[in-house]
Amino acid sequence: MPLDPRIADVTDRIRERSRPLRRRYLDRIARARAEGPQRAHLDCGNQAHAYAATGPDKSRLAEGRAPNLGIVTAYNDMLSAHRPYEDYPRLIREAARRAGGTAQVAGGVPAMCDGVTQGRPGMELSLFSRDAIALAAAVALSHDTFDAALFLGVCDKIVPGLVMAAATFGHLPAVFVPAGPMPSGLPNDEKAAVRKRFAEGRATRDELMAAEMASYHGPGTCTFYGTANTNQMLMELMGLHLPGASFVNPGTPLRDALTAAAAERALAITALGNDWRPAGHVLDERAFVNGIVGLMATGGSTNLVLHLPAMARAAGILLEPADFAAIAAAVPLMARVYPNGLADVNHFHAAGGLQFLIAELLEAGLVHADAVTVVGDGLHAYTREPCLRDGALHWTDGPRQSLNDRILRPVADPFQPTGGLVHLSGNLGSAVIKTSAVAPDRQRIEAPARVFHSQEAVRAAFREGRLDGDAVVVVRFQGPRANGMPELHGLTPILSVLQDRGHRIALVTDGRMSGASGKVPAAIHVSPEAAAGGPLARLRDGDPVVLDACTGRLEALCDLSEREPAQPDLSASAEGLGRELFGLFRRAVGPATEGASAILPPLTEPA
Repeated sequence: MPLDPRIADVTDRIRERSRPLRRRYLDRIARARAEGPQRAHLDCGNQAHAYAATGPDKSRLAEGRAPNLGIVTAYNDMLSAHRPYEDYPRLIREAARRAGGTAQVAGGVPAMCDGVTQGRPGMELSLFSRDAIALAAAVALSHDTFDAALFLGVCDKIVPGLVMAAATFGHLPAVFVPAGPMPSGLPNDEKAAVRKRFAEGRATRDELMAAEMASYHGPGTCTFYGTANTNQMLMELMGLHLPGASFVNPGTPLRDALTAAAAERALAITALGNDWRPAGHVLDERAFVNGIVGLMATGGSTNLVLHLPAMARAAGILLEPADFAAIAAAVPLMARVYPNGLADVNHFHAAGGLQFLIAELLEAGLVHADAVTVVGDGLHAYTREPCLRDGALHWTDGPRQSLNDRILRPVADPFQPTGGLVHLSGNLGSAVIKTSAVAPDRQRIEAPARVFHSQEAVRAAFREGRLDGDAVVVVRFQGPRANGMPELHGLTPILSVLQDRGHRIALVTDGRMSGASGKVPAAIHVSPEAAAGGPLARLRDGDPVVLDACTGRLEALCDLSEREPAQPDLSASAEGLGRELFGLFRRAVGPATEGASAILPPLTEPA
């Protein structure tokens, strides 16, 4: 099927605006390839340090003729999604040896869990952890003794940070190796109902704890369709996973076979062979457009609207909010996965999953079929799903019909005709709203502003009965410069209760919501942020505000121009739990519209 002209136009605009930056980036990759891995040029002392602990691989490494894989791992056993990675290095080393290569753990990167830090001071490090992950991965790969890299990571900031590092070392092939979701536990709608009852004082903490533990119950990714699982979808749509790898449960023979196959594939696409597929060539404008298409078709996490521009910039590509809006207008919503429906990712996978979805998008011309991937054959390879036959890994054609149309639908019969994300703009700035779970009659809210400077202040107003009526709840000074742009997921139960009481409720913030944000309309990532003098800093209680997802409008129905901006005391966010170490990040961070990164080079041309 020819590429849809709307998708072609967006891609052309991205390619044209990125041309100077992308050219310099590709030139850098070419120079790095020409130089080759430096282990061949190390003196004996350097090599002895690099290979001292490699045991049976030592002689092969010293010869320098066989490809060597660098493993960058986000393993820890506090994150359920990353617990399975404990055994991956052993599996990868064994697979590499069988294939005639070697593998070493190049280094580890931090991996924090937003589910643990929600509403706590540690959440103010969450977004900046993405940049810290990219920096840590760069240190790991800086030894320059690798021919390809395997990246082990799943969750919210981890995958975007690892992609930024993979792009920076764009001359190296990069294969991302997932861990898979935990098996289904307590249904997400039941868990959400207990959270709402607890917010109203109608459930005990013991009841809340029992529900949470029944939902998050074992190794693997959380099963709702938040940022972690949206990341996994992206890695397939962008050609960095093996086909069908995203949602295979951990601790299964198929999961182990896919991990071994990832190592074998990485060895096959190094510059030492005849099929060099470096990360910088995979991560072109087609890959990022395909990823955004997948984001819209599945109603994925709003966090990726923040992360994708940062990931793209690391590869010399410039994404703008208008690109997301244009793609959303062209792509139908094909999936209903919690919080956009009752199903979890295991149910989505069983209904046909990404293989059905990608086949539909290809047939409709909504994705670039010719995008470079780590496996070849463009995106068509990702319509095939893995299976084991007599213990050997094979790929077979995936389903061409949905096995449950309450979860997954074809392009011709979608849940809604446009994607689940809308770009908003007006005199309050630029923002994004996720609409895939918001009822149509809630997609336009006009109500008085109720202005707060923290989640706790909103909670206090709720407990005291001061939030009992129609309101646009404004939580400002939550942007990256103010306090690191924490997620405000703790507000979801409160706002849901108010909406269920019949009030017209919306949220407007320069902070983030969880990737699992749902049925309450929320204009998030407002830019410029209040701490940078943005219009939110001039808003007052009672000002009439319109949030209209149907027309893309976010406006205060009053004149803000003559007002002095609020100047709150933000010193409490400057220290404690490591926040004092991130002052440089808060001072250097760019706007949300450019990815809110503190480490990427400026967009201006060099003098």
